[in-house]
Amino acid sequence: MSEPTDDVRPWPALFALCLGFFMILVDTTIVTVATPAIIADLHADVNEVVWVTSAYLLAYAVPVLITGRLGDRVGPKKIYMVGLTIFTLASLWCGLTSSVEMLIVARVAQGVGASLMTPQTMAVITRIFPATERGKAMALWGATAGVATLVGPILGGVLVDALGWEWIFFINIPVGLVALVLALRLVPDLPTHSHKFDWLGVALSGLGMFALVFGIQEGHQYDWGTITGPISVWGLIIVGLLILVAFVVWQARNRQEPLVPLGLFRDRNFSVSNFAISTMSFTATAMGFPLMLYLQLVRGMSPTTAALTFVPMALVSIVMAPIVGRYTDRVHPRTLTAAGFAITALAVWWVSLEVRPESALWQILAPMALLGFGMAGIWAPLAATATRNLPPQFAGAGSGVYNATRQVGAVLGAAGIAVLIDSRLAANGLGSGGSPETAGGLPASVFDPFSTAMSQALLLPVAVLALGFLACLFFEQMRHMVVRPAAVEPEVQAAG
Repeated sequence: MSEPTDDVRPWPALFALCLGFFMILVDTTIVTVATPAIIADLHADVNEVVWVTSAYLLAYAVPVLITGRLGDRVGPKKIYMVGLTIFTLASLWCGLTSSVEMLIVARVAQGVGASLMTPQTMAVITRIFPATERGKAMALWGATAGVATLVGPILGGVLVDALGWEWIFFINIPVGLVALVLALRLVPDLPTHSHKFDWLGVALSGLGMFALVFGIQEGHQYDWGTITGPISVWGLIIVGLLILVAFVVWQARNRQEPLVPLGLFRDRNFSVSNFAISTMSFTATAMGFPLMLYLQLVRGMSPTTAALTFVPMALVSIVMAPIVGRYTDRVHPRTLTAAGFAITALAVWWVSLEVRPESALWQILAPMALLGFGMAGIWAPLAATATRNLPPQFAGAGSGVYNATRQVGAVLGAAGIAVLIDSRLAANGLGSGGSPETAGGLPASVFDPFSTAMSQALLLPVAVLALGFLACLFFEQMRHMVVRPAAVEPEVQAAG
C-alpha cells in the first residue's frame, strides 16, 4: 500500500523522474554506435572502448544497492537531485576528454551519478501511487527503460555524424538541467525511514563484481593466463566468484540491516523478475557492439545510417508499450514476459543470420522490427511484477536490488561480448578487433570472415534470452498483497 499522497500529484512527478531515468539509460547504449569513431579519434582498440561502457556500468551497479537505502534515509528527492547533478557534470567531463583512459574515469563518475538516481525513481513510484495504479506507473517506467535502450544508438548515430562523438555526452547537459528544474518543482519530499548501512556488504559486492568482470573482459587479451606477477585471469575470476559467495553468506548472517534483504526473494515473482531483467539487460548491452561494427565496417554505413537500422525496433516498441501497459495488471505475468522473451530471442537469432556482406537492407530491418515487438513485452511487465508486492518502507531496498540486478546483467553483457568478439575474430583469422586496420576501415577481402565473427558473437545474447524465457515460466499469478515485513527484515521479526 502507498503512503498518504493528498498533496502529491503522482503522474507529473513520474514524468519528471522518467526524464532523468531516460537520460541515464540512453548513456548505457549510446556509446556502442560511437565505437568506431572513438577508436579512430582516441587511438584506442575495441576492448578499451568496451571498457568505456563497462566502467560506467560497474560504477552504476555496485553503489546502487546502498543508494536505494540512502534515499529511504535522506529522502529520495534529495538523493535523486544530487545524482542528477553529478551525472550532468560528469557528462561535460566525458565530452572534454582527449584520451580513452580519461574517458573511462569520467564514465565512472557518470555511473556513480546514475546509481544515485535510479533507485529513487522506483522507490517514489512505489510510495506515491496506490496499489491499483502502481502497475500502470511501473509500466510507464519500464517502457521508458525499453525505449531508452532503443533510442540510444539512434541518437548516438545522429550526433556522431553531425557533431562528433563528444556530443553523445554534451547532449546530456541541457537535458540534465531541465530534469533538475522539473524534479525540484514536481517531485514531492517524502517521509524518511531510518536505515543502517552495510558497508562490509558494499565492499564485498564491489570487489567481487570488479574482479569477476575484469577477469572475463580482459581474459582474451592475456590469453587467459598471467596478468602480472601472481595475478592471473582465472585467479581473478575465481576470487571474484568467491567474494560474491561471501557477500551472499554475509547478507544471510547479518542481523542488523543487510544490503540485500534476502527475504525479498521469498516472493517468487520478485526473484524471477530479477533474474529475467538481468538476461534482458545482458542482451540489450551485448548485441549493439557486434551489430554496429558490422554495419559500419562491413556495410560502410555512417554512424547515423547504422543507427537508423534501430528505427523499426524503436517505433514498434513505442507503439506496443501502452498496449502492453493496459494488460500488465490484467493478465498472468507469464503470458506477456514469456512471449516477449521468445520473440526477442527469435529476432536476435534472425539478425545474426542476416549479418552477411551481401544482405539486403530489408533483411536487417525486418528482424529489428520484430525485436521491438518482443522487447515491449519484457521491460514494463517485469518492472511492474517485480515491485507489485513491495511495501513502502522497503521500496528503496527492493528497487535497489532490482536495478542492481539489471545493471549486473548489463555489465556481464559488455564483458562477455568483448571476449566473444575477440575470440571470434581470432578464430576467423583476423586477430584482435583493435588493429589499426579495423579502426580505420576494413578491406573488402576480410568482409566475409569479419561478418562471420560478428554473426557468431550475436548468438551469445540468443542463448542468454533463452534462460530468461525459461525463468518467466515460473511466474506465479498476480497477488495484490505486500510482502510481510518479517519476511524481509530479520530484525523486525525479532522486535515483534
